[in-house]
Amino acid sequence: MFRISQFMQELSAPRPAGPKHNPPAPVVIWNLIRRCNLTCKHCYSISTDRDFPGELTTEEVFAVMDDLRRFRVPVLILSGGEPLLRPDIFDIARHAKSLGFYVGLSSNGTLIDSANIDRIAGCDFDYVGVSLDGIGATHDRFRQMSGAFDASLQGIRLCRDLGLKIGVRFTMTQENAHDLPQLLRLVEEEGIDRFYFSHLNYAGRGNKNRRQDAQHQLTRWAMDLLFETCWQYQERGLRKEFTSGNNDADGVYFLHWVNRRFPERAANIRARLVQWGGNSSGVNVANIDNLGNVHPDTMWWHYTLGNVRQRPFSEIWMDLSDPLLAGLKRFPRQVGGRCGECVHFDICNGNTRVRAQQLTGDPWAEDPGCYLDDAEVGVAMNAERAASSRTVTIRRAP
Repeated sequence: MFRISQFMQELSAPRPAGPKHNPPAPVVIWNLIRRCNLTCKHCYSISTDRDFPGELTTEEVFAVMDDLRRFRVPVLILSGGEPLLRPDIFDIARHAKSLGFYVGLSSNGTLIDSANIDRIAGCDFDYVGVSLDGIGATHDRFRQMSGAFDASLQGIRLCRDLGLKIGVRFTMTQENAHDLPQLLRLVEEEGIDRFYFSHLNYAGRGNKNRRQDAQHQLTRWAMDLLFETCWQYQERGLRKEFTSGNNDADGVYFLHWVNRRFPERAANIRARLVQWGGNSSGVNVANIDNLGNVHPDTMWWHYTLGNVRQRPFSEIWMDLSDPLLAGLKRFPRQVGGRCGECVHFDICNGNTRVRAQQLTGDPWAEDPGCYLDDAEVGVAMNAERAASSRTVTIRRAP
């Protein structure tokens, strides 16, 4: 995740960069249930409105939580499917809070209503995130349910009015990019605390629909808009969080934005970006699915590292006999193509490996989702490379 607002604060009040420090254990995004009342086009878990057998029981969830706490996991994001469809979701949330986790709820928002908002507020969630894929009909089309936008917005308002920290997540494609400016206005007008911009990743239905991924120029336009909007908030003294995810080239693109707007601050910002370090799948972020399978992050559901019913998460996460996990944890990672040649590799860490794996079969190939041109990544485009631009040279991780 790229925390845009934090870097804007660095522009306003520069501080020297220190050494990179990883947290003691990863943030865990936990898909407690696969069932969902919606069938969203880019759903990585390919959820639908039916029960899925074999999901972890309440007792199993609590036992895993105990292991996660001992392992010093700092954050649990309770997700789905739609987590509010789990009958024990409030028991799980309260238990997680009692153990000292920072606890987030990741919902589509349609089931947050007057009948359950007091129970949601009573769990004292540190953060509630609701996905919006556009305004009105655009959102409804992506969610494949008429009235979904109005229901989600009402859920957001209920959370806001009870003082919960609330955020909006937006996954951009060519079909909904036109709604981004209006969504940013909505965030301000509705007093929403956080806006998370997600690049489309090639997983689940996102993989099936990747032909609709926003073209690179559209992505650059969106990032410019986010940077300018966030900087305006900074200048106005308004505290809102802007973040982006699933494309760590955002950090490098931000450096180029700073070079254009604030060249005198570029050296410090670059040092802070290196301290951030880019993609952390398999290192600082992990995923547990509804069946207890552990994945390097939520976009790796097709690759399982182990199952918490058979081994503790803490043991699975530290087992470097798995070649993918070992390669993700290796520093620096060994990747090929443009990523391997990029002069800003120390900022993005090779970007999102799952896109490379989905398109080439090799997780260490260059990331096809990088929207920077060769000049911006410091790669010389000579005649030989131009003639063989589709060939990827791989340096595999051991």
